[in-house]
Amino acid sequence: MKIWIDGKEANQRDRVGSGQFAFEVIRNLEKIDSDKIGVDKKNEYTILLPDPPLDDFPKERPGWKYKILRPGRLWTRIALPLALYSAKEKPDLIFSPTHYIPRFSPVKRVVSIFDLAYLHFPEMFKKQDLWQLKNWSKFSIKNADHIITISQYSKEDIIKNYGIKKNNITVAYPGYDRENFQFPRQGRSSPRAAISNFQLENVKRKYGISGNYIIYIGTIQPRKNLIRLMEAFARIEGDLQLVIVGKTTGPGREGWKYEDILETPEKLGIEDKVRFVGFVSTDELPYLLSGASVFILPSLWEGFGIPVLEAMACGTPVIVSNVSSLPEVVGKAGLLVDPYSVDQIEMAIRTVITDKKLREKLKTPGLEQAKKFSWEVCAREVLKVFEGKV
Repeated sequence: MKIWIDGKEANQRDRVGSGQFAFEVIRNLEKIDSDKIGVDKKNEYTILLPDPPLDDFPKERPGWKYKILRPGRLWTRIALPLALYSAKEKPDLIFSPTHYIPRFSPVKRVVSIFDLAYLHFPEMFKKQDLWQLKNWSKFSIKNADHIITISQYSKEDIIKNYGIKKNNITVAYPGYDRENFQFPRQGRSSPRAAISNFQLENVKRKYGISGNYIIYIGTIQPRKNLIRLMEAFARIEGDLQLVIVGKTTGPGREGWKYEDILETPEKLGIEDKVRFVGFVSTDELPYLLSGASVFILPSLWEGFGIPVLEAMACGTPVIVSNVSSLPEVVGKAGLLVDPYSVDQIEMAIRTVITDKKLREKLKTPGLEQAKKFSWEVCAREVLKVFEGKV
């Protein structure tokens, strides 16, 4: 089978969210395919990019190649359709691991739709982004031959809002980097077999963190509910910091409507206790998670929430919202709160940071819950769609 994949969103530094999903699916599809060497039935993959692939992409080989297209700015409207229609040997399908399929195509189109937050919280998006999400996502949902989404909740939301038949939607749960995000145990043969206090303190010092802290990870934008989180945190006295990991600007996916969020610590008089540390690399993030008293994601809406898996895999207790897909991700391994209740967020934080036995009790189910999710399993579910097995 000849498969083309839109790799534009995967081909960026500082990957988060959809970019992380696109890259990991591409990387694991190549791994699955390379393991089939010697088997008669192998796929031929072509990854479509506006620029040369970054150095962490799989290397080219027979059956795996990259194709640079122009123009990069009119990607789904011109570049992708032009490449499809002009190809002498057309693929059997094209996969867009984003919300947007090519506007025109002579072959089958498969698309990933992560969530419909733009329908539920339109006021939390920039006008241009909202217009694009509403119109282009609707086109993709209505015209794709098959839809891949990342949670059962998102699948049901797509069915409810767009009337798509359930057999046309497949859930492929995201995974996490199992090499880096893991609970340190002595004797484990891993780059992180033993996180020393020296290593942890070095990373903390780099980001201006001292003493005990709780941590949030995610893009800085209104839907993440950070203002209520800071209002709850402001009520908690003592030597405790709130570390907020996430981008506002920079390479890759940027935050939006974050000005009020960044001004909130000063308004609440806690500017010396809140650290906005920006994007943190995968090499350093496990240290910050392992050293935190608790990870918290009080988001108003999530298609999935990969940082929740990363935190549980590091043995860190998690507090998440009781809405959208988050209960599905956490299972019984974390505390759930009403994201609109500052009181509940405050009480959950207080409970976890003051109850050492509870923190230990949450560790084991968190580790077990994280093990249920894998990028390889995700890629195999995507591959089943390509092969028409769903």
